[in-house]
Amino acid sequence: MARKILIVDDDPHIRDVIHFALDKAGLQTCVARDGTEALTLFARERPDLIVLDINMPELDGLEVCRELRKTSEVPILFLSSRDEEIDRIVGLEIGGDDYVTKPFSPRELVARVNAILKRLQPPLQKTSAAAPLEHGQLRLEPHRHRVSWAGQEIRLTATEFSILKGFLRQPDRVFDRDTIIESAYDMNVHVSDRTIDSHIRHIRSKFLKLGCESLIETVHGVGYRLGACR
Repeated sequence: MARKILIVDDDPHIRDVIHFALDKAGLQTCVARDGTEALTLFARERPDLIVLDINMPELDGLEVCRELRKTSEVPILFLSSRDEEIDRIVGLEIGGDDYVTKPFSPRELVARVNAILKRLQPPLQKTSAAAPLEHGQLRLEPHRHRVSWAGQEIRLTATEFSILKGFLRQPDRVFDRDTIIESAYDMNVHVSDRTIDSHIRHIRSKFLKLGCESLIETVHGVGYRLGACR
């Protein structure tokens, strides 16, 4: 069955361009004209991913994301008409998986959507790649897309899950940002260092709420490594 994508944008031309590109790529789509309609359609359609414009009147994309994150970790790809770093970082900090700046290439948007959807797919069979990964009190189950610390489950976005899985597969390694990008993204997608830093901060904050203060440590001038997780 084709994955379902919810497109949210107040510009009908942008909606049509995205719909056409995703439909051509074999993905099913549903369309919302504003933030309020997006929340209604999400509850009814339960899409696999949302392409969400940030700059909309009344209920903007950031508010829609905040509302969705109260109950769901559905992947969100932000669209922004402003090429400003703060817009991108704020969007990712509140739970977005990725972003595309307008004007965008439909091919790039499809590539980013497919990259996120790929991270959602569990292994086809229970192999060593699907076996649970553990480090201290941290446990990650790839085949169930489940993460827990000290027995408490933590909801991560698809991108956050993929980044953490990369750390757990090589728990003693110091990762530079390029290596994190390689393990979490398809290489045909450009991702900035600031985007990776934002995802790391978001992962840390989720674990900190449960008392884990050293999940991912910063190695100054190099990158990051997995902490003690005790």
